[in-house]
Amino acid sequence: MASLPEPISQLLAALNSLPGIGPRSAERLALHIVQSNADSVRHLAQTLVQARERIRTCNVCGALTEQMPCAICADPKRDKTIVCVVERPVDIISVEKGGSYRGLFHVLGGKISPLNGVEPEDLQVAALEMRLKHEPIQEIILALGSDVEGDATSFYLAKRLRAAGVKVTRIAQGLPAGSGLEFADELTLTRALDGRRVVE
Repeated sequence: MASLPEPISQLLAALNSLPGIGPRSAERLALHIVQSNADSVRHLAQTLVQARERIRTCNVCGALTEQMPCAICADPKRDKTIVCVVERPVDIISVEKGGSYRGLFHVLGGKISPLNGVEPEDLQVAALEMRLKHEPIQEIILALGSDVEGDATSFYLAKRLRAAGVKVTRIAQGLPAGSGLEFADELTLTRALDGRRVVE
């Protein structure tokens, strides 16, 4: 079997490095791209570069945004007394798809995992505590995964944040064990948020 030209092999390897793209999908995409109209490919490349250059994380909550603060933080109709704490910016999108949550968000930037070298000081916990001092926050909802690291992070945050006099709840365990928010459907997330409870 003839080997692929080097540019196609390089494109295939680059596409294969993307999350959710396996070798067969990468091959199909690479072959489609190199056989497409040059203007379409140029437009795709420009769109990728523009998206990467224009999108940043919100300096208040950590959401993906083009403006500062993000649209959620700037929305006067959002409930400023509730903050939903999530692991990554993409988790905000998952919660927002449910359509029932109207509070604010805070992205931790990960979860405590000593085996992977992630300690509490590596997360955006101090930034959350600063928000508690300057915003009228009354409740923190912990919307982290139900795996070991998510549980450990939730218990750590509950203990630390309760000392600041804020109510700390955790979304109900309607999510599959060992799974993240990105794999949950909107109804499951809505029910999980509605069934949140105080962390003991």
